Amino acid sequence: MHSPGAQALFTKLGKTKDFIKQGREKLEQTIKASGSRLCSYAERIAVLMDHSRSPEHNDQSSSPSDNINLGPFANPNAKPTDFDFLKVIGKGSFGKVLLSKHKSDGRFYAIKVLQKKSILKKKEQNHIMAERNVLLKNVKHPFLVGLHYSFQTKEKLYFVLDYVNGGELFFHLQRERCFREPRARFYAAEMASAVGYLHSLNIIYRDLKPENILLDSQGHIVLTDFGLCKEGMEPEETTSTFCGTPEYLAPEVLQKQPYDRTVDWWCLGAVLYEMLFGLPPFYSRDMSQMYENILHKPLQIQGTKTIAACDILQGLLHKDQKKRLGAKTDFLEIKNHMFFAPINWDDLYNKKITPPFDPNVAGPADLRHFDPEFTQETVPNSLIQTPDLATSSSSATNAFLGFSYAPNDDD
Repeated sequence: MHSPGAQALFTKLGKTKDFIKQGREKLEQTIKASGSRLCSYAERIAVLMDHSRSPEHNDQSSSPSDNINLGPFANPNAKPTDFDFLKVIGKGSFGKVLLSKHKSDGRFYAIKVLQKKSILKKKEQNHIMAERNVLLKNVKHPFLVGLHYSFQTKEKLYFVLDYVNGGELFFHLQRERCFREPRARFYAAEMASAVGYLHSLNIIYRDLKPENILLDSQGHIVLTDFGLCKEGMEPEETTSTFCGTPEYLAPEVLQKQPYDRTVDWWCLGAVLYEMLFGLPPFYSRDMSQMYENILHKPLQIQGTKTIAACDILQGLLHKDQKKRLGAKTDFLEIKNHMFFAPINWDDLYNKKITPPFDPNVAGPADLRHFDPEFTQETVPNSLIQTPDLATSSSSATNAFLGFSYAPNDDD
């Protein structure tokens, strides 16, 4: 039993978590709507809405009719009518994620269905390109979601992905408020392994947050959603695009300074802090204040955490990216930190370490770890009755040339 004081704290944290969940989807809209007001707080915040100097943003602002080559063309071995769409299990800016079952072999997949019109309207073709290309490189890593097929119809894009049903890390944090240190260390180690692998491919992730971290049926993490990834990032290379999720933005991103791979290690520190304490490290309900906290407020660590935990948080959340943990030797520096001393990294990679939490799912149809807000939604008829494949004469199809992917028969 918790003491009355502890119970009151958990209740307060729970309400705050609910607030975060409700407000997070509106934060980026608020940034745009409040740009002029934010400027009055600090000159550095004024650059948040200034995309004019960003080469990446200029690329994304090309005409919606521009053809974007999303990779090598392949005649797809899958189409919408090959699947039964069973349940909505997630939603995003451009569409839905559905639990689906292949009609011929009975295998379950998570199919991400995106609306072309929405993507073209917001000029996000390049982000879809990044996600599709990164997904093709992820099939070899145990903690990154894998792509099985991609195909398109006249109105939609389809990613056929690994289906995992242990729930979002955010879902479990909402329910349990925070984790004990061994459990947080285990998840952070698997995250670090996945991010380190992306860095080895010269990819920075840029959006590590609890909503993008899933648990599989055994309790291992699976990193998903690669729409904000930046490819071609050599160790010393920098970029400057303002992107990410407000609570997890590194100071250099907020300041619109050139940034490198260490933004991912800042995000790892922010997620680790949230796992240990229940909230992101510089969180405030006032967004302007939260940005000021990220830029200027010293990191506060309360409670009885180990020296190793305090030290790695201080290292990962260092406001100077050149002094941040991981700035020198990237993942090697992270894995050698004393906080991860109990981790055998080879065993971790090979999933020989028993996860600290068992989702205890009964099978693929067990949806207990998904938000009922999604699972109670009716599967759209447009998915069930959709035409099989796009024709090449469609302008929307031309905007996504080469999107289709199917593995080789010997894969």
